[in-house]
Amino acid sequence: MKYNLLGNTGVLVSEIGLGAMTFGGGGQWGVFGGLGEQDAAHLVWQALDAGVNFFDTSNIYAGGRSEEILGKALGAKRQDVIIATKVRGRTGSGPNDLGLSRLHIMRQVEESLKRLGTDYIDLYQIHNPDQLTDWEETLRALDDLVRSGKVRYIGSSNMTGWELMKARGISRELGLHAFKSSQSYYSLVGRDIEREIIPVLKDQNMGLLVWSPLAGGFLSGKYARTRTGNSEDRHTKFAFPPIDVDKAYSIIDVLEDIAKTRESTVARIALAWVLNQPAVTSVIVGAKRPDQLQDNLKASGFVLTDDELARLDEVSRLPIEYPAWPFMEEDDSIIRKHP
Repeated sequence: MKYNLLGNTGVLVSEIGLGAMTFGGGGQWGVFGGLGEQDAAHLVWQALDAGVNFFDTSNIYAGGRSEEILGKALGAKRQDVIIATKVRGRTGSGPNDLGLSRLHIMRQVEESLKRLGTDYIDLYQIHNPDQLTDWEETLRALDDLVRSGKVRYIGSSNMTGWELMKARGISRELGLHAFKSSQSYYSLVGRDIEREIIPVLKDQNMGLLVWSPLAGGFLSGKYARTRTGNSEDRHTKFAFPPIDVDKAYSIIDVLEDIAKTRESTVARIALAWVLNQPAVTSVIVGAKRPDQLQDNLKASGFVLTDDELARLDEVSRLPIEYPAWPFMEEDDSIIRKHP
């Protein structure tokens, strides 16, 4: 297992992390998985044995059961790992049972600590922005949690580039602890964050934690032009994240060719591509079975050749958008003169 620095924290996290969205299930979360304590524990132990030290969950996954199951599975290993969880989503039927107000954050951090069976959270992330709460309110509450020792670091998730910069600017102005990472969707069929989010993360020296690197299972090897999966597959039940299917099949054609040449799997090549991107700190995988996790873990350290990376980039790259395209020729000229 390889390890990368989490932004400027000095903390090393495994380049593959285990996501606990498949733990617990029930209700709307059943589509992602419904692993009970024993099956989930086996995956956690398998990940630990492989050198994984980063585990991600949320207070809303399976109504909190995911945190409970993860905490029990880690047990005495809790001190050896980095636990990340989130806050923002709805946790009850009351009008204040969601959001990023101080009220909701302070209530929920206590609940998460209790469920995880720990007295501190390594990385506390906002699940997505809250348009009803001032950033100063949210950031002061998170800063208080860090200063109290209940949280080590704070992170963001599902934010735009300008939102990240605004939040960082407020933290700097007020002398508050700032977001150290962004948890964002990134895959060969979803490269949107390359436009503004990745440039911000590089500029601000923040970590990038990738969710759904296999695009909700669409890049798992089950899908191709001649294969559409089956009724039990997650992406068949719930097509999320959204995908340009025609373009995705062209990407899968290249993945299958590379996988065949390298005697590997489509999923492993797809994960290796994400891991080969310089901004990425860790990819979060959400396996349901030991064999799935084992294959995903083998992506760590898997080096794609320059030719393979070029082929995958060509078939998956984003189109150039304004305001970049008016200056493409000028930039190319500068590069040619000053390589």
